[in-house]
Amino acid sequence: MSVSDPIADMLLRLRNAQKAGLHEVEMPGSRLKGEIARVFKQEGYIAGFTLAGDPKRVLLLTLKYAADGEPVIRGVSRISKPGLRRFAGYQDIPRVLNGLGAAVVSTSHGVMTGKEARQRKLGGEVICTIW
Repeated sequence: MSVSDPIADMLLRLRNAQKAGLHEVEMPGSRLKGEIARVFKQEGYIAGFTLAGDPKRVLLLTLKYAADGEPVIRGVSRISKPGLRRFAGYQDIPRVLNGLGAAVVSTSHGVMTGKEARQRKLGGEVICTIW
C-alpha cells in the first residue's frame, strides 16, 4: 500500500505504539526515516533503532519508557507536510517548549536538531517537533 506522507505515517506509528505500551515498533524504512530516528536517539527519545533489509527496508524502533512506565515521548507533531512545505532560516527555527523539546530539521548538511542547525547557522525544512 502506498502512503502519501511516509514521515507522518512513521510518527503516527510511534505515537500509537507508545499508547499501546509496546517496546518495539516496526515500519517501512527509508534513509530519511533512519536519519530522523538517529536524531530521536541522539536526543534520548528512543532507546535504539535498526534499519535493515536491502530489497525491502524495515525500520525497527525500540521505544523508551520512564521508571514508572510512562513513555518518554510526550508528543510529536509533523510540521512540514507534502501539501505545504515549511522552510525556516536558522534564526526562525522553532524552539520547542523553550528548549525542552527538539525540532528535526533537514538541512543541506543532513538531518539534525534545530539547536544544532542554529549553532551551525543552517536553515532548512522543519520536518517535525518532539517533546
